[in-house]
Amino acid sequence: MPTERIGAIAIIWGVLVQFWPVWLALAIIVAASMVWRRRLGLYGQLFDSGVGIAGVVICLFWLFTAIFSHIIAPFDPLGQIVAMKDALPGSVVPDTGGVYLLGGDKLARDVFSRMVYGSRIVLIIAPSATLFALMVGTTLGLPAGYYGGRIDTILSFLANLVLAFPVILLFYLLVTPGIMDTPLPYAMAGVFFIFPVIFFCVLFWTRFRSRPERLYPLLAATILIGGWIYMGLVFDKDPLGIVSIRPNELNIFVAVVFASAPGVFRIVRGLAMDIKTRDYVAAAQTRGEGPWYIMLWEILPNARGPLIVDTCLRIGYTTILLGTLGYFGLGLAPESPDWGTAIKDASRLLRATVHPALPPVFALMSFVLGLNLLADALREQSLKD
Repeated sequence: MPTERIGAIAIIWGVLVQFWPVWLALAIIVAASMVWRRRLGLYGQLFDSGVGIAGVVICLFWLFTAIFSHIIAPFDPLGQIVAMKDALPGSVVPDTGGVYLLGGDKLARDVFSRMVYGSRIVLIIAPSATLFALMVGTTLGLPAGYYGGRIDTILSFLANLVLAFPVILLFYLLVTPGIMDTPLPYAMAGVFFIFPVIFFCVLFWTRFRSRPERLYPLLAATILIGGWIYMGLVFDKDPLGIVSIRPNELNIFVAVVFASAPGVFRIVRGLAMDIKTRDYVAAAQTRGEGPWYIMLWEILPNARGPLIVDTCLRIGYTTILLGTLGYFGLGLAPESPDWGTAIKDASRLLRATVHPALPPVFALMSFVLGLNLLADALREQSLKD
């Protein structure tokens, strides 16, 4: 273990300096948002309260950390320097002069760099999986709430069946190695990932069916882009090699969508049942608009407030679930720098060395806190509206 170390003030200053791209991006975005907040709709209204500003700043901090992680991290998150095993915070790397600002873990990897790169994994999987769950739940919840009857009965029964299962046990069953080696995750992915394509095709068709000059380009773009992403995610056949996902990450992705979509379904169903009784929906029916036009262009826009709030909270829940899965060693690869895996690796030697566990714990806690603050601010604004 290295004996040369820098002081606490130098460690804090070094961490702050490493985040310079984040501070610069935050200053630009927050300053521009404050100046033009009256023109930015719901997002601009978040800057009218301290809670909203705190939520936006924390979420943007981790977003920019994920984007600039290759600049911020001073070391390879998987790289090992034997002399730095269990190194204390501020330890200087022999012969190179580099510093493990937050210490080293049991495999001699830089804790700070792993925390930074872990944000990239979390901010790719959690929001994107939540958005897919939102698409699935919305696409099924709208007709269930609008039509009612047998459609509502069948879809609600299926949703309640999934919701009746304990979430952690459900995730455990879906991401165990035995399931990962079967075609089940790819079959489920093939079903779930087609929903966004269907959603946007129906959305554009109902809006522009009488204007083919607008409709056909939009449908073509939706099918081409959606098909390209679909082939890359489900079949790993992206010709450009841009859209791809590892089998273990795909499994987690599918598990999140499968577990979250029923909750979104119930929210959208309840909102649709309430909003379909409003006067503007009756006016659209009087004009002769079709059911899907009313659902997508009359009901859904007026349900956006509760859905946005639920999405923020659901991303936080998903982040916690990813951390839980990583802690139990499920889903992601053992060498992954995601926060849950980092906490699991550090917890085994917690009595001897505490410092490797603290950064990923703080990162996970602060990101979820930012999402909760953001959801609270959005809820306040939706109540005002």
